[in-house]
Amino acid sequence: MEIIAVSNIKGGVGKTTAAVNLAYLSAKSGQPTLLWDLDPQGAATYTLRGEPNDRASAKKLVSGKQELPELVASTAYEHLDLLPADFSYRHFDVHMSERKHPTERLLRMSRVFRDSYARLFLDCPPGMSLLSENVLHAADAVVVPVLPTPLSLRTLEQLFGFVERAGWSDLRLLPFFSMVDRRKSLHDEVVATTRARFPVILATEVPYWSEIERMAVRRAPLAACTPHSPAALLFSKLWSEITARLPTH
Repeated sequence: MEIIAVSNIKGGVGKTTAAVNLAYLSAKSGQPTLLWDLDPQGAATYTLRGEPNDRASAKKLVSGKQELPELVASTAYEHLDLLPADFSYRHFDVHMSERKHPTERLLRMSRVFRDSYARLFLDCPPGMSLLSENVLHAADAVVVPVLPTPLSLRTLEQLFGFVERAGWSDLRLLPFFSMVDRRKSLHDEVVATTRARFPVILATEVPYWSEIERMAVRRAPLAACTPHSPAALLFSKLWSEITARLPTH
C-alpha cells in the first residue's frame, strides 16, 4: 500500500482540494483508495459528504484501544473510502507524545489497511508538529501545494530542510504551485526563481480559478461533477505527473 500525504506547513494553500481530487482520480483508475482526513476542521470530510463518527477518539486510536477500520465510511464513488475527521484529532500530538516511538504511531496504525487498499491518502492539517513528523515518517510521497509567494517559499525551504536533517532520503517530496494568478508579476517572479532553486517542483500548476473554489459548494471532486472542465483535466494532468514519480514507478 502506497501512502501519499498532502501537506504543507502553511495553511490555505489548497491541500484539501488536492487531496480530494487526487484520491478520487486514484480510485477512478480502479485502485482501492482510502482518504484519511487528519485535519480536525474536516474540510475533506465535508467535501466528500462524510459525517464525523461520534465513536472516534484520537486517544483510543493512538493507544490501540480502537481500530481504524471501525471508522471507515464509504463515499458515493467506487473504490474510494473515507476516514472522516474528528475534532479529537486536535489532540493527536499530545497522545502520540505519551507513547513509545512517538513518531511511528501513525505508520503502525495505518498498517491495518495494507491488504485492503492500494493507496492511502493523508489530508494533513497545517503546521510542523509531532503529527507532521508521523506523516513524514509514514508516507512514501508527500504532495506539497505551494503558493507563489515569498512566505510560502520559506515554508517549502523549511520542509526540505527538516526532511534532510531527519535523513529521510527515500521520501519523495512532490511540490507543485497552487492558486497561481499569472496576472500578478510577483507570482511570475516567484515561480521562475523557485523553479530554478527546486527543479523537483512538478510542471503542472493549479491556477486560482473560481471553478476550483466551487468544489466546496458542489461537495464533489472536479472529475466527478465536471469531468471535461479545464480544472478537472488539470488535476488529471497533475495526478499523471505524480504517479510517474511515485516509488512504484
